[in-house]
Amino acid sequence: MKIVAPAGNKERLYAAIKAGAEEIYMGLQGFGARRAAENFSIEEFIEALDYAHLRGSRIFLTLNTLMFKEEIEFLYLNLKKLYEHGLDAVIVQDLGLAYYLHQNFPDLELHGSTQLSVANHVEINFLQSIGFTRIVLPRELSFEEIRSIREHCNVELEVFVSGALCICYSGNCYLSSFLGGRSGNRGMCAQPCRKNYQINQKEKSYFLSPKDQLLREEEIQKLKEIGIDSIKLEGRMKEPNYVFATVQYYRNIIDNLSTEEKSSSLFNRGYSKGYFYEKTTKIMNPHFSSNVGERIGIIQGKEIHLEKEVILGDGFTYLSSNFEKLGGCYLNQIFIKGKQEKQKKALKGEVLVLKDISHGSKYLYRTYSKAIQDEIEMEKKQKEKRKEITASFIGKMGEKAFLSLQTENEWGKEIIVNVLSEIELETAKKKSSTKEEIFQKIAELGNTSFVLKHVNIDLEENLFIPTSLLKSLKRSAVEKLKKKLLNSYLRISAPEWKLQFVPNEKIDTLDYYFIVRTEEQKKYLEEKGYSKILYRSYDIAREGELERQNTDSLLAANLYQILENQNSSGILGNWNLNISNPYSFKCLECLPQLDILILSPEMSFEKMKKIGATKQKKAILAYSKLRGMYIELDLTHGKNTVLENQERDIFHIKTNDLGHTEVYLEKALNILSKQNLMKKLGISILVIEFTYENLEEIGLVLQELRKQNGRYQAYNYERGVY
Repeated sequence: MKIVAPAGNKERLYAAIKAGAEEIYMGLQGFGARRAAENFSIEEFIEALDYAHLRGSRIFLTLNTLMFKEEIEFLYLNLKKLYEHGLDAVIVQDLGLAYYLHQNFPDLELHGSTQLSVANHVEINFLQSIGFTRIVLPRELSFEEIRSIREHCNVELEVFVSGALCICYSGNCYLSSFLGGRSGNRGMCAQPCRKNYQINQKEKSYFLSPKDQLLREEEIQKLKEIGIDSIKLEGRMKEPNYVFATVQYYRNIIDNLSTEEKSSSLFNRGYSKGYFYEKTTKIMNPHFSSNVGERIGIIQGKEIHLEKEVILGDGFTYLSSNFEKLGGCYLNQIFIKGKQEKQKKALKGEVLVLKDISHGSKYLYRTYSKAIQDEIEMEKKQKEKRKEITASFIGKMGEKAFLSLQTENEWGKEIIVNVLSEIELETAKKKSSTKEEIFQKIAELGNTSFVLKHVNIDLEENLFIPTSLLKSLKRSAVEKLKKKLLNSYLRISAPEWKLQFVPNEKIDTLDYYFIVRTEEQKKYLEEKGYSKILYRSYDIAREGELERQNTDSLLAANLYQILENQNSSGILGNWNLNISNPYSFKCLECLPQLDILILSPEMSFEKMKKIGATKQKKAILAYSKLRGMYIELDLTHGKNTVLENQERDIFHIKTNDLGHTEVYLEKALNILSKQNLMKKLGISILVIEFTYENLEEIGLVLQELRKQNGRYQAYNYERGVY
């Protein structure tokens, strides 16, 4: 089982590999789901490929966002350079991008991002059939569900085990996008889940903010036993020391070595084991959403009753009883109650006295542990990941010394280099060379990226081999091996393939589809003469809930509902399938039962123009009180709840029949006055979605639909997204 570690810049890359990560995921500047990270230029990425390959690690490029047509095609030249230099894999969310990559680089590994939210073996096996080689599972799956998927799939599986948890299913979170155009599906999330909300016009809390995930030895061994291929660590925005300590912790667990968990001392907003064992609101932290460190003690006046040892150089944060940050300090002198002299440390159970504590402080939290930071810095200097090699040496009288070095690249290709000495070997005049001496000299690979695992030595007796000869022979072989190893990753790409734009056919009339939540809504629409009415479906098909999925409906909100659908044609793909480019339409042509696709509401009208004609009919969400989040947990115990943020935006919280939480915006999307524009964009179907509207509100919407006017609210259709 491998470790997949994050690298937001070069320092984090070096830290991850030093600590023992076999696989690194990292982004190009301007691309990926962490566009705010420093990320890598093309030149830096190529350097990183060489650095990793020389040390036996692989590099994955994160392109795990939704992309528009021109962005996919613009990517080609940059990706071509990385592919030709040995890029190991690409992590993808967008099915259109996956299709494009598979056509242009058929031997490049495609990894399905957790952003795809494929949560069952049926969907995963489908993705494998269209070219994916690994799937990163959603964090919301339990261990039993992961085990079931493993039993029904042979594709590589990757599981997140540490770091930040999104409260919403990744890829199904639109709140940041709808509120301000910063799309989480495009790497620009404004993190509304980490904000403070007023609940039902009463108390305030970080209602949508979960603790971070941290699985420990017991959970890792369970994943190892069932054959999970890789465990993934979150943290491209976290500090290099956090990356190093977290990788090292899991490296030691996998290698069955004793280990100490340090991550929670470096970054801490509360930790849980996520959904691994159960669905529980215990994973939430309503008190604070940012890193406040680890709790050290309770403040009473100027005295702190210590719950942990502290030393000079530690950094602290003062928190109020409501966990509001009130300031902080670095500990540059230590006074302990009952002792006259200054101390270098204060022990658990002692009372620390601080002079300038902020008024109203209740808790002392440590945000900087000098002891742990110093320990990690020392370990980083001492640690080095090296690639294992084997060697063969032959020494015969009157012949040139022969040294061969062998290894494999990370794609399983054998690399062998052979070198001969410049002079022939002679009989020893005094002391003859031994196999042990030769082994020691060949094994001295200090400044290289290699480590000698095994050597075969065929040495004739009574020979003397000068140390200078062995060093020269080894130096030459190592240089040749390094060059040949890096060259083994080089490959040539074919000319670019891309879709040709085909103009839309003329649309004369629009068709109307309705999505409803209740029987009352459906009956009302039927009385008004409308017939194409579909019930809301569940956004996610989790492995443990497949029997609850409706496969009779013509409305499909996930791949499972398409693949297992009882209808052979006429299926409407819902808007949360995130269709935003013509390549996605092309990819899904392999599902002939899928006749209609709703365009992503993260597309602008301008972007829609560039899609052109498609085999499937194009639909658009024309009215909806938009669903901003789809959450596994029941956060309100089934009670209708209203949230209000600091900007006075209102959100309605509903619980569906599966006990999943859905977050809706109060201000409805409404483009019913733009029906003529829809025809020009090649869109033939308007979709009107009703959630918690009463019959009077529905009647008003139908009136606007008929008159093609009303309360225009376009959201991303006008402004686009970042």
